[in-house]
Amino acid sequence: MSHLKIIKTNAEHQAALAELVRLLDNDPAEGSKEEDELEVLSILVEQYEAVNYPLESPDPVAAIRFRMEQRA
Repeated sequence: MSHLKIIKTNAEHQAALAELVRLLDNDPAEGSKEEDELEVLSILVEQYEAVNYPLESPDPVAAIRFRMEQRA
């Protein structure tokens, strides 16, 4: 991404994920501009996903039952 900004749409999210993969594949050097971009982009993606794809905590009783069923 040539310009980092708040991710507002699914298309921007997909583009940001593609850029994250590209940056990770290049294994940026510590302290480099690319490493900084990777860090900021990760934060932006995390924020977008927290708002648009929230993970709800499971019901404790349901979680215990699920685990018990897995062991049976």
